[in-house]
Amino acid sequence: MAAMFAATTTANAQQARPNIVFILADDLGWSDLGCYGADLHETPNIDRLAKQCVRFTNAYSAAPVCSPTRASIMTGKHPATLHMATWLENAENPAKNRKLLPPITKENLPHEEITIAEVLHDAGYHTAIIGKWHLGTAGFYPETQGFDINIGGTFWGAPPTYFYPYKAMQANGEFRYVPHLENGKPGEYLTDRLTDEALKVIDNAKGRPFFLYLAHHTVHTPIEAKKELAEKYEKKLKPEFHHKNAKYAAMTQSLDESVGRVLAKLDQLNLTKNTIVIFSSDNGGYIQQNITDNFPLRSGKGSLYEGGIRVPLMIRWPGVTPAGAVSNEPVVSADLYPTMLAMTGLPGDEKHNRDVYGKSLAPLLKQPAAKLDRDELYFHYPHYYPTTTPVSAIRARDWKLLEYFEDGHLELFNLKDDPSEKNNLAASMPDRAKELRARLSAWREQVGAQLPTVNKGA
Repeated sequence: MAAMFAATTTANAQQARPNIVFILADDLGWSDLGCYGADLHETPNIDRLAKQCVRFTNAYSAAPVCSPTRASIMTGKHPATLHMATWLENAENPAKNRKLLPPITKENLPHEEITIAEVLHDAGYHTAIIGKWHLGTAGFYPETQGFDINIGGTFWGAPPTYFYPYKAMQANGEFRYVPHLENGKPGEYLTDRLTDEALKVIDNAKGRPFFLYLAHHTVHTPIEAKKELAEKYEKKLKPEFHHKNAKYAAMTQSLDESVGRVLAKLDQLNLTKNTIVIFSSDNGGYIQQNITDNFPLRSGKGSLYEGGIRVPLMIRWPGVTPAGAVSNEPVVSADLYPTMLAMTGLPGDEKHNRDVYGKSLAPLLKQPAAKLDRDELYFHYPHYYPTTTPVSAIRARDWKLLEYFEDGHLELFNLKDDPSEKNNLAASMPDRAKELRARLSAWREQVGAQLPTVNKGA
């Protein structure tokens, strides 16, 4: 009798826990959505979701590129602590012909790290990743990190094509594909197919709480869109628009349609009232080749300017979040791990939690005008990218300092007065710059951040 009661109690606790749907876009810029000021793009479903959420205006990715941000979401830890500061393919083959040699960083998310999927799985959740993984080679795939289902997740960071059969030979001779998407048909579009698979996960949960991580490849390159949608945006283009890429706009619409379909499925199955929905992006918009424009923010993916790390974020926690609320508090992707623990009432792993960088956003989800008990966010990208040289940054409330490692120069901005980071105040406010640089340096030492070294052969 006691065993039966315990089993029933456990089952009831599982049923009472909320489902989580986490939709992560790839390379979606802060201003790429209508609710964040997009001009060309149309995102009615995401905009509607934003009106049901707490929408964050100062949300950041933990890194300006994909893999380290995704690692921060999975573990709650800072990429600098994990020694996962760049994307997988670049981790062990950094630039060797520049002034500095970037550090050799980890390409695989270590198994000893406790992912949010593992915590939820151990608590009885049905866990599924649909789409991009990019956190390790085959021995470190999602199945080894707490996911019951993995559809499409590999060590690759981008699909070879967005059209079925999602296979193509790359310019470097590598044959690339998105696995487990068989039995499609010509013309089938990857964003739609991944959504189909996500809806099956929801259908098949069968009353068990589920964690659905829908990690879309879109709007990452290759920039491929449905022909009819691209033509629609070609006709809509105006000279005064900041966004000028019709195919990219069409890809954004397909992402929006996916979100709409997922939300409709939750409504259809009467799951909306017990399902948390999180929507975000892994870094700022990709500005090379005129793909997008992060206006009014400076620069884009790879950079520690705002355009590279500020991202859209909205969270709907039924019965808790006030509809249409906005939080201006600076938050970061690593916060989502402790936030999901708080929302599900799970303690997580005590040892792992001691090194978690993020803070629960639950107080902000309950009272969006509140502030967290921290005054700074740190960023560390000791690598090269077309938009940057190796750099670290600190945001301390309205102030932001960047320290570039090639020559040690500092850039200081007041983000409240200058969100576009046009006016470098380092020379006119040397004491402020010195103080922030000291805090940044102390943090790097505290977390064991890897630094670039002088390239004596350059």
